[in-house]
Amino acid sequence: MATRPTAPLSHRLLQSGQHSSGLAGHKTLLLNVSRAVTRDVLIAFSPTEGPSRLNTTEKGKAGKIHLPREIFRSLSNETVPMVVTVLNIQQLGVFKEPNQTAQVLDNTVVGITVGERSISGLQEPVQLTFAHRELPRNPVLDRSTAKALIAVATAGCGVAMTFSIFTMAFCIFIRCRFRFEETVRINLGLHVNLMGSLFLLNLAFLLNSGLSGRAHSSSCRVLGGFTHYCLLCCFTWTALEGCQLYLLFVKVLGIYVHRYLAKLCLVGWGFPVLVVGVAGAIGSYGEYNIQTVDHQVLAHLCWITSKHILVHYITNCGYFGLIFLFNMAVFGVVTQKSCSLQGTGAVQGHQKPWKVALVAAGLFCLLGATWALVFLTNGISSTAMLYLFTILNSFQGIFIFIWLVVLYYPKTRETTGSLSYIIRHDKTITASQD
Repeated sequence: MATRPTAPLSHRLLQSGQHSSGLAGHKTLLLNVSRAVTRDVLIAFSPTEGPSRLNTTEKGKAGKIHLPREIFRSLSNETVPMVVTVLNIQQLGVFKEPNQTAQVLDNTVVGITVGERSISGLQEPVQLTFAHRELPRNPVLDRSTAKALIAVATAGCGVAMTFSIFTMAFCIFIRCRFRFEETVRINLGLHVNLMGSLFLLNLAFLLNSGLSGRAHSSSCRVLGGFTHYCLLCCFTWTALEGCQLYLLFVKVLGIYVHRYLAKLCLVGWGFPVLVVGVAGAIGSYGEYNIQTVDHQVLAHLCWITSKHILVHYITNCGYFGLIFLFNMAVFGVVTQKSCSLQGTGAVQGHQKPWKVALVAAGLFCLLGATWALVFLTNGISSTAMLYLFTILNSFQGIFIFIWLVVLYYPKTRETTGSLSYIIRHDKTITASQD
């Protein structure tokens, strides 16, 4: 009669098997472990697969239970039953709270029973490692909120594109129709380029929302790069607007630069090409999924992929953060200088409060302050901030258009109280002091 060879006692698990209670989300693993085992016992588990024996210390995406061999050596029986229970609380529907959107420890509860006695005073600890799935890097949204935001953003893009065209046409018209000094003509040229970049950015978003999810992978990479380029152009022209204001209000007399506007265009449209080229060379663009916290896909975008999210943080968040700090400093200087000139009576005529507020709001939009709301879209107020961010940036073109009409349209021979008048007066004061 043949006998079956047995494994060494030190490595023996006399009996094992995975059992299911028939209840979805509830799985168990039964092991009969020898007290003479010389290696620690490792168990892998996940909310979907349940517990299973792990023979190595390899790292994986599943959770892990590490039971020191000391547990089994302290027992009196030769073998001891061990039961590992894994509960998927999402499937079981337990521990739920009203309007719950988050998950705890991958929605997994683990229970371990060794023998029928309490175990304490171990020299080595029992280790439980829970492996989270990668959570989405965007604010937590539900499907209805996401659809509403997409609808608002789509309508806002149409409005923004329309007023971008109106603004560019208005700037070109008054630049050609009326005789302004060179400084004002450069300012109008800057505004045309900024509104052009806003127009392209809104166009890119509409193309993205319409084509992503159906576009070929190579087409999606191109569209993602184009969208990133338009966003960087918008940021760059916002920075150039701030630089121009700084030169006008701080470096009042200025220095003549040949073909100044053309050189600004080279920076405004050329620098983003370099950034997008480098990002594209390392394969940063592709399909990006906007997901809920439980990994339900809400929308597809052709954008910077999650794998290269650092590119987004550096080229978008970091770049805009620096521009925002600089432009807000310029805004403070411009506001202080305008108020001081108003206080000294240097600016002729009484300015109505609504016009002063409008000029300030226009400068605020021109310098890209509404984009800063994106930094507030995390936390308990993320949904409200996302709505505010979407709506204000949709109306950015309208704000700038109204601001330009009020500020630049020459209703009289001398538009008193305008930025151009303040600049000219400040130049006169500075020259007389020199």
